[in-house]
Amino acid sequence: MAKGKKWILVKAFDGLPKPTDLKLQEFDIPAVKDGEILVESAFLSVDPYMRAWAASCTPGTTMIGSSVGKVTKSKNPNFKVGDNVIANAGWVSHAVIAGKDGFKVPPFPAGVPLSLAIGALGMPGMTAYFGLLNVCEPKPTDTVYVNAAAGAVGSVVGQIAKLKGCRVIGSAGSDEKVKYLKNELGFDEAYNYKKVTPDKLKKELERLAPKGIDVFFENVGGEASSVIYTHLNKHARVAICGTISNYNTTGAKVTEFVQNTIYNSIKIQGFVVMDFFGKRDAALKDLAGWVKEGKIKYREHVHNGFESMYDAFMDLFSGKNIGKVVIKV
Repeated sequence: MAKGKKWILVKAFDGLPKPTDLKLQEFDIPAVKDGEILVESAFLSVDPYMRAWAASCTPGTTMIGSSVGKVTKSKNPNFKVGDNVIANAGWVSHAVIAGKDGFKVPPFPAGVPLSLAIGALGMPGMTAYFGLLNVCEPKPTDTVYVNAAAGAVGSVVGQIAKLKGCRVIGSAGSDEKVKYLKNELGFDEAYNYKKVTPDKLKKELERLAPKGIDVFFENVGGEASSVIYTHLNKHARVAICGTISNYNTTGAKVTEFVQNTIYNSIKIQGFVVMDFFGKRDAALKDLAGWVKEGKIKYREHVHNGFESMYDAFMDLFSGKNIGKVVIKV
C-alpha cells in the first residue's frame, strides 16, 4: 500500500508551540471510494488561525490546515486526474477526500504560480477582500489602518484599500517590512511597532492620521489595539480578523475599547472568510485580475520539504516572514 506523511498533534499547545507538540509520521493512503478523489499536495499553507483552532483538535489527530495539489486518482465525475484542487485535510502529503470537500482551482493567468491558490488568490486573499469590502465598506475619503500589514492578509488589505482610493496606514515588525509596505505596496504611511511601542503610539497616530481612522482591519489585538480604538472616528468600521498577539499567551485577554466604541457609534464585526464563500467566484475574478495587472503585488516566504512544516509554522510567530508562508513539497 502506498505511503503518505502527516503531522499529528501530540498534545495541546501551551503557549508557543514546541517541537514535541507535533509529530511527523507515515500513514497508509486509503483506497479511493466512489465519489472521492486522491490529492497529492504540491504546496501547503500555515496560517495564524491554526494556532487558535488547534485548541479544538484532539491529540492524536492530524494538525489542522489546507493545501493545494493535483488529483492523482478520481472516482468522482466532477474531477479528473491532473486537476488542481484545494483540500482542507490538514498537514498531509496526500489526502483522500469527498469531491464535495475539494475546491477545484480555476485556471490562473499566465505566469501566476499555483501556490497563490493558498495565498493572495486563496483564503488569505479572500479574507482581505471580504473583510475590507463587505465588512468595512470603505469609501474613497477613508483612512484605513491595518496591522500585521506585511503578512499574507494585511498586505492584500492595504493594496485593495489603495485601489478603492483610500489613504492607507500599516504597522509591521521591522524596518525592512516598513520599507516594503511603502516602497513596493504603495502604503501612504507605515511604522515599526517594535519601535513605536503602545506608550508612544498615540503621538504617532496623531502624526500619521491627523484626521483620525475610519477603517481598522484588526489582525493582532493586544495593548496597541486599545490605543488604535481611541483614534477611530465617529461611525468607523472595524473588521476583526484575528488576534495573533494573544494566541500564545495564557490568562485574561482584554482589549479596552468599549467606552470609545459607544460614544463614537463604531461598528465592530468579527468574521471568518467561510461566511462569504458563496461569493468566492466573483472575488477570485477580481483578485486574479488585479494580480495579472500588477495592481496587487505579493511575496512568498517559502520553505522546502514537507518535513519543514513546523519550522514554517513558527516563522509566523517570530515575524521572519514577509507575505505568505508556503511549504513546497
